[in-house]
Amino acid sequence: MISESSSFIKGVVLGGVFCMLVTLLGHIKVGHGTKAHHHEHHHIQAPNKEDVLNLSEDERVELSKSIHVYCIILVKPKDLGHWAAARETWSKHCDKAEFYSSENVKVFDSVAVNTNDMWMMMRKAYKIAYERYKDEFSWFFLAYPTTFAIIENLKYFLLKKDPSQPFYIGHTVKSGDLEYVDGEGGIVLSIESLRRLSRVLEDPDKCPEHGGMIWKLAEDKQLAICLKYTGVFAENAEDSEGKDVFNTKSVGALIKEAMSTHPQQVVDGCCSDMAITFSGLAPNHMHVMMYGVYRLRPYGHSYSDALVFLPPPGSDND
Repeated sequence: MISESSSFIKGVVLGGVFCMLVTLLGHIKVGHGTKAHHHEHHHIQAPNKEDVLNLSEDERVELSKSIHVYCIILVKPKDLGHWAAARETWSKHCDKAEFYSSENVKVFDSVAVNTNDMWMMMRKAYKIAYERYKDEFSWFFLAYPTTFAIIENLKYFLLKKDPSQPFYIGHTVKSGDLEYVDGEGGIVLSIESLRRLSRVLEDPDKCPEHGGMIWKLAEDKQLAICLKYTGVFAENAEDSEGKDVFNTKSVGALIKEAMSTHPQQVVDGCCSDMAITFSGLAPNHMHVMMYGVYRLRPYGHSYSDALVFLPPPGSDND
């Protein structure tokens, strides 16, 4: 009788241990190699204001002058309204901005890539940008014509990042096993990432122009697959409080969401103070953003920022 009771107790204990193991294993994500697991849910944050204030005056000036951003805007003739708005607003704040068009357009200057396919446009734009500017720029920002970017905030975010490292930054999205930067919010590549990309673009097995399953994916997903072969993984960009800084929606859409989810703190719940991009904007909304970001100032308020990112020489930016 005692041995039967002992066996029963052992069974209960072993069963409990087994259940615990199953539960623990259920929470462990199975990755494909150490690198993929290491990069899962990787977040990169902007520097704290205190970090900047701890720098000497000379270091601040040197840093503010050292970050040069080249902007790539992918456009098509049907986007003329957005093209004009981007040209007259935020793109002026890039150290150099060029529009890559699917075809020649007489109205505006552009680099014609002679294809209507977005993945081919992206490939050709990156290839041309690397060949022409690899020795001139350290950071490459790609955007669609419906995106509005605050380049000064992008430079602040990149302040202490090393462009010789393989950075691939923006608003990350997970699709199955693939984590990629959503093109709607803008895509940032360091010069090292672009160097690796330019090399893999020549390998049709890893990064084909067309054919196979990869052709059926959106261009931002295809970019992620090509970069993954080079050891460059998507990194989510956040401010020092953990809020996203690359937004795939407009300010209006984000405020509307915040009103339903954070009615007591709509502004705080909506967006980061250091937001870099907003997307899905109509041309007139871009001009409204330009007014709000660069023109409108509440009298008597002084922000006393420790860094000033001056416009490039010869620029007519606001």
